[in-house]
Amino acid sequence: MSPSQRLCALLMSEADASGVVGWRGSEPVSWQDFRLLARRWQATFARQEAQRFVLFFADSLTFSAALFGCWQAGKQAWLPGDLTPATQAALRPQVGGWAGDGAGVEGVSRLQPADVPAPVPTRPLDADAEGLVVFTSGSTGAPGACAKRLRQLFDEINALETAFGRPQVRTVVASVSPQHVYGLLFRVLWPLATGRAQQARTLVYLEDLPHLLPAEEAGGAALIASPTHLGRLPVEPPLSASRLLQVFSSGAPLPDAALPDTLRVFRHAPIEVFGSTETGGVAWRQRNPQAPAFWQALPGVSWRLDEDRLEIRSPHLPTLDWTAGADRAKAVDGGFLLQGRADRIVKIAEKRVSLQAVEDRLQQGGLVSAVRLVVMNEPREQLAVVAVPTEAGWARHDAQGRRALAQTLREQLLGVVERVVLPRRWRFLPELPRNAQGKSTQAQLMNEFDPGRPAVRDIRRDGNTVTLTLLVDPALPQFDGHFAAHPVLPGVAQLDWAVLFGREHFPLGDTFDGLEAVKFQRIVEPGTQLMLTLESPGAHRLNFQFQSALGPHASGRVLFTGAST
Repeated sequence: MSPSQRLCALLMSEADASGVVGWRGSEPVSWQDFRLLARRWQATFARQEAQRFVLFFADSLTFSAALFGCWQAGKQAWLPGDLTPATQAALRPQVGGWAGDGAGVEGVSRLQPADVPAPVPTRPLDADAEGLVVFTSGSTGAPGACAKRLRQLFDEINALETAFGRPQVRTVVASVSPQHVYGLLFRVLWPLATGRAQQARTLVYLEDLPHLLPAEEAGGAALIASPTHLGRLPVEPPLSASRLLQVFSSGAPLPDAALPDTLRVFRHAPIEVFGSTETGGVAWRQRNPQAPAFWQALPGVSWRLDEDRLEIRSPHLPTLDWTAGADRAKAVDGGFLLQGRADRIVKIAEKRVSLQAVEDRLQQGGLVSAVRLVVMNEPREQLAVVAVPTEAGWARHDAQGRRALAQTLREQLLGVVERVVLPRRWRFLPELPRNAQGKSTQAQLMNEFDPGRPAVRDIRRDGNTVTLTLLVDPALPQFDGHFAAHPVLPGVAQLDWAVLFGREHFPLGDTFDGLEAVKFQRIVEPGTQLMLTLESPGAHRLNFQFQSALGPHASGRVLFTGAST
């Protein structure tokens, strides 16, 4: 039976009822218990008149049971990447209910798995059913809904097993959410289709790996990771990291700078998978020492170039027609090299501007190592830049100021764009903001221009602790009216910053639930360089401390309820 056939009949077979479908920490979960939960969800969805339902779970086994119960009932599952107020507003008129963690979708009924007194009849899933809607990452615009037929997903699992299946790998551990197509395919569907066990809990820190792997006699494991996670590996990894026989990375390009650490920790390079929400997986590579850096197509996928634009034909697409992608590429013996996106042309002041060309020129000047452009619409349409300075760039920034560095970079662009469209707004950071999939979304980049957000000069991580160096600009609006003769930073602003940066660096619960042991020991004046230390022992608590060269300023704990993926 092929992996796709096994997925179609997942709830029908009882042959492996006593086997292990996965783990919650060190506790095994049997196929019998999994199928019972899935059938309870099936009964719940079958009773609903509506066809579309939001699923939002952190626990991947509970997610899997709800997903297959939804499909078995002939319904369509919608998988948002978050449940922010904006996302909820977009979902509310389109779905008939939701199932999962946290507060859910306000105004839409919450579903629970039904009690099933007798076996629920099951049948093979219809592979042509349009059973899923997932959302794009929002890295080049607002997140968009993308419908998938089950055969597109299941055929891709066949390709993954053909390309990467190793019998020694018996467990799948993941640092990525099942809410996104990469996590759905690699963390959920692939192990279910091939009899591998999945770890239900998300790996947040590599140091937690010993608590998420079964006993050594259970075999090796695969880690489903993001470029963000692989770029923050500990200096002293746990000994159990040697049991990770495969490490996967997808969702965004893996920076070259991350490769030495991955080789040091895992003794082999990650398997990088190139694709998108719309196209599914397209190609892969593994950059071990002396290995080629080109991409080769996944089984069943064909590619060609129209001038320099990549076109693909794939069973993971809605049709088998040739489809133009959004990437430029160059053919090499054995595969292709990516050359940047082809769809990043905008109009500013009636002038066509290639965002890629602007970013390339900025990085060629030696003052910035990474950069992303966004188009701001207020007060008028203009370019804005989020950049990571090099050592030379930071030296100029610290000696001459942010404006001087920005002006130097503007002058570098005069040969690329006309003066009227030169970027007018700049933010310099120690690293680009990235989501759990390793992508810099438009929303994240736009947030950097919030006038109430302090500038971040440095970020340091050590396990579940993050320390940020914040520059408290006298122009911050939090000083307005507080107080005219002797401005000080309000305590509520410090609490806001603790929660703001806590949510950006840790998977905290959905809902604020209170404060504990809060102390304000020293005022914060304009121009202070603050050290904000954040520690999150779990999704429900965030410890914070503000200090400067003068000593401690504030500390306490913020409590949260609900789960976060």
